[in-house]
Amino acid sequence: MDLVGNLSQLPLGQLAVISEICGDLSVNQRLMTMGMIPGTEIRKVQVAPLGDPIAVEFKGQKISLRKTEAAGVFVDLKD
Repeated sequence: MDLVGNLSQLPLGQLAVISEICGDLSVNQRLMTMGMIPGTEIRKVQVAPLGDPIAVEFKGQKISLRKTEAAGVFVDLKD
């Protein structure tokens, strides 16, 4: 797998795997409660017209994240 960086940098439609979640503790806990944990496959599926928020899909659910929240989710490209 190739390192991309964070979820906000992931190209639209590209499948990736979460490698680490850093940042604000309350945001991290909320994301992990929803199932966004290291090893989870995730895809950026939509970006708002002004670039914020972004929509991601994982484990059969679709959620919106602010760019600042997505910047704390580090991912690797899925081959």
